[in-house]
Amino acid sequence: MNACLTPLSRLSAIRSAALAHLPRSLVILLENVLAHEAEPAPLVARFEEWLQRGEAMAELPFRPARILMQDTAGVAAMADLAALRDHAVANGHAPGEVDAAIPIDLVIDHSVRVDYSGTPEAATRNLALEYARNGERYRFFKWAEHAFPKFRVVPPGQGICHQINLEMLTNGAVPAPEMPGGWMAETVIGTDSHTTMVNALGVLGWGVGGIEAELAALGAPVPIPLPRVCEVVLTGVRPIGVTATDIALHVAARLRAEGVVDQIVEFDGDALSWLSLPDRAAIANMCPEYGATAALFPVDEETLAYLETMGRDASVLAAYRAYAVETGLWRGTGPARRYSRSLAIALDEVRPVMAGPHRPQQVRTLSEVRASLESRFSALAPPVDRARPGNGAVAIAAITSCTNTANPEVMLTAGLVARKAIARGLSVPGWVKTSLAPGSRRIAALLLRAGLQDALDALGFHVVGFGCTTCVGNSGDLKPALTGPDAPDLLVSLLSGNRNFENRIHPAVGANYLASPPLVVAGALAGNLYADLSADPLGHDRNGQPVFLRDIWPDPDEIAHAMTHWRDSTAEAGDTEAWAALDAACTPQFPWDALSAFIQPPPFFDEPRTGLLGDIVDARALLVLGDNVTTDHISPIGRIQPDTPAAAYLRSTGAAEGSFGSYGDRRANHHVMLRGTFDNARLENRLVSAPGNRTIGPDGAECAIHDAAMAFAALGVPVVVLAGENYGTGSARDWAAKGTALLGVRAVIARSFERIHRANLIALGVLPVVVEADLSGVSAAARIALRGIGALSEADRTLVVEILEPGQDEPLRLGARADVWSDSQFAMLRDGGLFAAFRKRFGGM
Repeated sequence: MNACLTPLSRLSAIRSAALAHLPRSLVILLENVLAHEAEPAPLVARFEEWLQRGEAMAELPFRPARILMQDTAGVAAMADLAALRDHAVANGHAPGEVDAAIPIDLVIDHSVRVDYSGTPEAATRNLALEYARNGERYRFFKWAEHAFPKFRVVPPGQGICHQINLEMLTNGAVPAPEMPGGWMAETVIGTDSHTTMVNALGVLGWGVGGIEAELAALGAPVPIPLPRVCEVVLTGVRPIGVTATDIALHVAARLRAEGVVDQIVEFDGDALSWLSLPDRAAIANMCPEYGATAALFPVDEETLAYLETMGRDASVLAAYRAYAVETGLWRGTGPARRYSRSLAIALDEVRPVMAGPHRPQQVRTLSEVRASLESRFSALAPPVDRARPGNGAVAIAAITSCTNTANPEVMLTAGLVARKAIARGLSVPGWVKTSLAPGSRRIAALLLRAGLQDALDALGFHVVGFGCTTCVGNSGDLKPALTGPDAPDLLVSLLSGNRNFENRIHPAVGANYLASPPLVVAGALAGNLYADLSADPLGHDRNGQPVFLRDIWPDPDEIAHAMTHWRDSTAEAGDTEAWAALDAACTPQFPWDALSAFIQPPPFFDEPRTGLLGDIVDARALLVLGDNVTTDHISPIGRIQPDTPAAAYLRSTGAAEGSFGSYGDRRANHHVMLRGTFDNARLENRLVSAPGNRTIGPDGAECAIHDAAMAFAALGVPVVVLAGENYGTGSARDWAAKGTALLGVRAVIARSFERIHRANLIALGVLPVVVEADLSGVSAAARIALRGIGALSEADRTLVVEILEPGQDEPLRLGARADVWSDSQFAMLRDGGLFAAFRKRFGGM
């Protein structure tokens, strides 16, 4: 195949030659416009303007080729579509008018918990519990497979959605619509922020909220801004002892500091010649942690070799090669490209690191970890006896998360470290809960084939399941030694994940560190992170001699030998008998159960939300928050504690104590999720003295946040949320915006926002407002106004925030701007959000 017909051929020769200087990601976005828009010329002009300045104001109608979902976000999105179908039928439409227009793949990976660990039967027992707890949700998914023909489910026990996406679902190029014989780039959006992992294959994709995914599913374009693009040139050679995890954490910290929010990052440079596809995938997977929209790698021989190893047909590989070469997406082809800016990162400067105790960008060398604990928890003394679990004890050591379990080299290195540790007579202290959750069965088969799983088992790293487990807070209970009255005040988790936010991993764990799989093994052996893994012994051998990390770290030849098993790696699909045995309705509309505590028809189509048509006046601050508030703070995914409004609601429905589960389990029950909004034990609300689910109600008394919001709503008093920088970092969790809207919050006023959460707020009709001033001192009694809402437009986004504290004669007036980037988004806000548009689209005939 010497030439490849693509939608780019719609451009004239002159324009095509000029636009070839665009970054690769913008070539893909331009092609997407050309393939789907009948009159693309105005938008093509915006791309030409971009070439002049490295940026341009434009809203692009993006139509992805497919959608990727995981189960906790997917259940909410599919429940919305089921409820919308009911609304459409009630207004005279046929059920099939609400249907998926493009393929949707849902991978069930977020529900398995580490209830059993350290035993050979752990995975089997955890999977059985998963089905027992989630049968109702899983039957809903099976109904959706019947009701929506383009909706496909990967059952539990197969792997993590992003690793499955990389290994099984992605081809690279897809047939172009209405263009026989033509090809175009495969593109994807996902209801999980780490969808960017697929960028390693040269495929452009990113995470969105469930509502935007619903928009795409219904056949409408997802509006996106024409982004700035940052080139990152990777140079140097990885030092011995440095893993892909270390590189990914280093890059994440560097790019977070450089400020790439709302930008697309494109990687290039000489280092790509030795970075394997899984190495690139680890860097791309961490894209949400550095705040970029996407993190694209070029296509090259390594890309195709990986796809071949994963079993892609020769015709698929040939089509992708021809397409990438023809369009300039192949590495090293095409003219010099224009970027908004360029950065260089020298990978030979990377050292073994961990990230923590609460943010992925808090990267520490191994010798700095102890200091990070001491500075954050200075009042807590380090242990005096390492034979007992003192402060800093490693409560959880989990090899988990698609970021790293997709990488054969780091997984094999972990196995080699385990083998060498056993040979020296080392063991893991009894208080450490160890677990291994491979992101796919292929990786599990590789560890067996290399003869390393036995060594991991000997240290307690038995396979516990094939899903996200500890990375999404499904860590299960701690060992008994750490749960009694004599337990240390400071417990630590160590995981090979991508998220370590407060209260995410386990409510009893105060500090969480991200690290490579081999360092997770090393930390488990040490048993305490007050130990300096780079200098202190991990333990003592049978002769009483100290054993250091350097003593059990494999040399490059050992790792290379283990990697010889990778190219011929294969794995059979997991057992799906339990999935096949599930009964599910085969009806066009879902038969809702009014008594269900898991699946309830969402309220978004009952009555349209009031849009933002004028100024917000005489509002109160529901919350006054600081910097780096994550979507885990706003809508936690972890376990429902017994003293929360959500637990009280579940009791009122007859749920038994101990059966409340997690917020992830209840994502399709708005009664629970509304009460769980801002229910995070580490949430620091400046209106009250202690962290947690507390604020000030209209009577001036302290109460739960849900109770205060409902009381304000009953009085007709609008509420707003005040915050600092980076509001909404973390997961693409649309319930963080849904819950905010259902609490009656009209606007969030912050110093800056993360991309996905800001878009989700707008989709729910909540106005995001940026103000430069520090608002942390605003009191609960202050009256707040937002002036200028009625005149907002893409050309003029200015607002005035007025804050009148008790006893003041005149309010403090602050300049502000709506963090909204298009007239269509302003129209959405005025209509009351995307659900109002859905309701109108499928209203009465």
